Amino acid sequence: MTITDATSAPLVAVVGATGIQGGSVVKALEESDKAYRIRAFTRDGSKPTAQALASRGVEVVNVSLVLENKDKVFEAFQGAKMAFLVTNFWEHADPGRETAEAKQLIDAAIAGGAERIVWSGLPSYDKLSGGKYPHVYHFDSKAAASDYARQIGAPVVDIQAAGYGLNNPMLRPAKLADGSLALQWCVAPTALFPVIDAANDYGLYVRQVFELPVFPSGSEVRTAGELITVEDLARQIGEITGKQVAFKQITGEEFGGRIQALGVPSHLAEDLKECFLSVAEYGYYGAKEISSHEGLARKPRTWKEIVETSDWSWMDE
Repeated sequence: MTITDATSAPLVAVVGATGIQGGSVVKALEESDKAYRIRAFTRDGSKPTAQALASRGVEVVNVSLVLENKDKVFEAFQGAKMAFLVTNFWEHADPGRETAEAKQLIDAAIAGGAERIVWSGLPSYDKLSGGKYPHVYHFDSKAAASDYARQIGAPVVDIQAAGYGLNNPMLRPAKLADGSLALQWCVAPTALFPVIDAANDYGLYVRQVFELPVFPSGSEVRTAGELITVEDLARQIGEITGKQVAFKQITGEEFGGRIQALGVPSHLAEDLKECFLSVAEYGYYGAKEISSHEGLARKPRTWKEIVETSDWSWMDE
């Protein structure tokens, strides 16, 4: 159904609507047979992605969702009955700031009248590992915001994103001296990794939760199009691209060193290293299973389907 401006339709405030997860939420709501008014937040309403949203009937609001802009942040959520909240750790790489800004978003959504709030959280690897891996900042800072929502009894469901963005220089296969490629991670070949086409499929889970007869406040959803071994990740890349791609297990120190060699600061390389070590030892979602696809508007894409629609042209450079 086309996005509407009819006041009879619930107003959904969407953070990050010009990005991957928020954009997926807008897409999923737009595909629903229910009518929604959608308010998207952006720091620059003139950029093409914001203009594209406006052309689809989305109300685009220029606002910076930072701590220092509290009054404007609270004002932006006024009248919203539903809200999707997400933060981008990698914009500033400051875990304390991410948690504080996430808390402010939760408070602002509640103050604005939101009765159904979805927050894009992640598990705490510090807790999952019993303190063994305390430096996975981009997970733990989100987990702290999830804890806050539960502590205050907020009407929040935590929908956690599986791995995505794997075709980036930090995580994609590396070219070897013999011309072949190897996916080099510090996990065992049989380690299971949940993947999702976040731009197309993450929003399916948000839409499902928004449209439930009873909103399951305090619960969490663990997304994934597929749970796949990392050796199969590599194998399917090779099969689909026609390239020779293998999986090679490397040490945590080697993995961290490769990340740093790309210009990533040492503390963030440590973050990513411990993230993968924790996944290898305790699982991406710990001992919890991925959530069922039952009730979603359609089945999320598999890794094979993700690879088929991804750009691998860098392999020929």
